[in-house]
Amino acid sequence: MYVSNHRSRRIARASVFCVAAALAAMSSGAALASEQVSPELKFAMQRDLGIFPAQLPQYLQTEKLARTQAAAIEREFGAQFAGSWIERNQDGSFKVVAATSGARKSTTLGGVEVRNVRYSLKQLQASMDQLDAGANARVKGISKPLDGVQSWYVDAQTNSIVVKVDEGATDAGVDFVALSGADSAQVRIEHSPGKLQTTANIIGGIEYSINNASLCSVGFSVTRGATKGFVTAGHCGTVNAVARIGGAQVGTFAARVFPGNDRAWVSLTSAQTLLPRVSNYSGGYITVRGSSEAAIGAAVCRSGRTTGYQCGTITAKNVTANYAEGAVRGLTNANACMGRGDSGGSWITSAGQAQGVMSGGNVQSNGNNCGIPASQRSSLFERLTPILSQYGLTLVTG
Repeated sequence: MYVSNHRSRRIARASVFCVAAALAAMSSGAALASEQVSPELKFAMQRDLGIFPAQLPQYLQTEKLARTQAAAIEREFGAQFAGSWIERNQDGSFKVVAATSGARKSTTLGGVEVRNVRYSLKQLQASMDQLDAGANARVKGISKPLDGVQSWYVDAQTNSIVVKVDEGATDAGVDFVALSGADSAQVRIEHSPGKLQTTANIIGGIEYSINNASLCSVGFSVTRGATKGFVTAGHCGTVNAVARIGGAQVGTFAARVFPGNDRAWVSLTSAQTLLPRVSNYSGGYITVRGSSEAAIGAAVCRSGRTTGYQCGTITAKNVTANYAEGAVRGLTNANACMGRGDSGGSWITSAGQAQGVMSGGNVQSNGNNCGIPASQRSSLFERLTPILSQYGLTLVTG
């Protein structure tokens, strides 16, 4: 087991394989996508990610490569597949990296760098399953609670399982791993500032209230047959709870799951108008164009009533979060900052692909994690696709 004293896990590396062939093949489509990115979004990506307008076309090309080749990469490496992600080079450009626990040093897929690692994704997931099972046993009272442990997930970039703990709670993390039976050699324990908590305190990202009490943020406009609605976080409200925007009742919670997952949808009255938009909190909007899932390392932005529009990158998938209310599984972690009340709000890519709804994060005493360095932030969202599938919803796109 490795206990990390380093605050950053992301190290820029020089590119080994040239991506020129893949970029040339996609240049016309990527150029169009770059032109479709709004000035406000370009500003946010420059502010939060250091991606300048001149670098955006190459980033978008790399993002598209990661998205379209993800399944092919996994098929090619088979049981030895160890994950794939987007990584930034020292010169500011981007590349797609695929990892394998086998001996292969190249791939037939152009523009993809191959990295050899010790463990396959299957091996790491087996230990992840043991950690989940250990957490379930604690919830059922078989062993002591998980005080001090925030979350755990498979991190392809470090070829390990990361267990995040509160500052000074290393022993709690070590105890959790040991009692689960997971392979400690595969585990990295990292300290995370703040306390993990849900953020409960509609165009996507705007504020709504629940039963005239707590506040959350709208995710995305959806329909279920002829019924209008929006998706949001499950912890925001119980079934039949009333949702209001600007003081007016707009609908009620039709279904929700929390904990276990953190998903819900609100059924709206027919008088509401659904728009395929996410607020950028600068007087403009991002058009929702689809829901293709982005790769680890991809740029993603979130919109919510408390901290507005913030951008970051996806750092991990299939994260289990140890909220006080119970464990929530299958979350995606990114490093865009968030605060209480942003819950349920939209996560979306620069190309307008809806990713999910805000769940929670390592919030400090000031109610957000914006003062925490990006490398230490845990901003977790529930993936959109499972929400749509579970409730039979259709995303409204433009």
